[in-house]
Amino acid sequence: MAEALVIKGLSKRFGGLRAVQDVSFSVQENETVALIGPNGAGKTTSFHLITGFHRPDAGSVLAFGKEIVGLRPHDICAFGLARTFQVAKPFGAMTVLANVMTGAFLRDRHVAAAREKALEAIEFVGLGAREQTAAKDLTTIDQRRLEMARALATEPRILLLDEVMAGLNPAEIDQAVALVRKLSQRGLTIVIVEHVMRAIMAVARHIVVLDHGQKIAEGAPKEIVENPEVIRAYLGSGYVHAPATGGAHA
Repeated sequence: MAEALVIKGLSKRFGGLRAVQDVSFSVQENETVALIGPNGAGKTTSFHLITGFHRPDAGSVLAFGKEIVGLRPHDICAFGLARTFQVAKPFGAMTVLANVMTGAFLRDRHVAAAREKALEAIEFVGLGAREQTAAKDLTTIDQRRLEMARALATEPRILLLDEVMAGLNPAEIDQAVALVRKLSQRGLTIVIVEHVMRAIMAVARHIVVLDHGQKIAEGAPKEIVENPEVIRAYLGSGYVHAPATGGAHA
């Protein structure tokens, strides 16, 4: 498989804080890679650097062979990288359909075409019955679905998901796992930040672990959960893997 995303030597400092330090990893096309680590490890900052919300102090981000460091976020999105956020950011007073159409307008300014594309994305994520609901009236999981639909409507090739399962109950986590796998089956390259390890084990084929802004390990899921440094820094000695259910087993 070809490399969809190549991160080399990514670094960012905020004052005296080294948020990301010389981080390198790559993601193959149609692969799902997880970025994990304790709070403050630099995961979301890495997403900000990849998608243009912050400019790195050093390093390179290649998407399908093109350097995207220095591009503005909307230009990076137009190139094919879309993302979600830790806290869903819908336009609360607007309907689900109107929210997702804002993503569709990236590719097509014709209202009818954008509406059709938005409806397809809404149906794909399981919100087809709620297209006329105000975003502020959605549950947490449905706001996450909305954000994924809006990203999907931009027609991404790479999708970056930032803690889409945070705060969900076990049944909702299983639903979210199933949706991430469905996105992968659609052919998307996915990078996911998540703390729910049973979900990560169900969707990821490769895991990158950060701690204090540095990469401390990467490899297949089984290798990562048995890595002493990862256990020390993040998982803890009592970690036991429990697979996700609801048809979402790895």
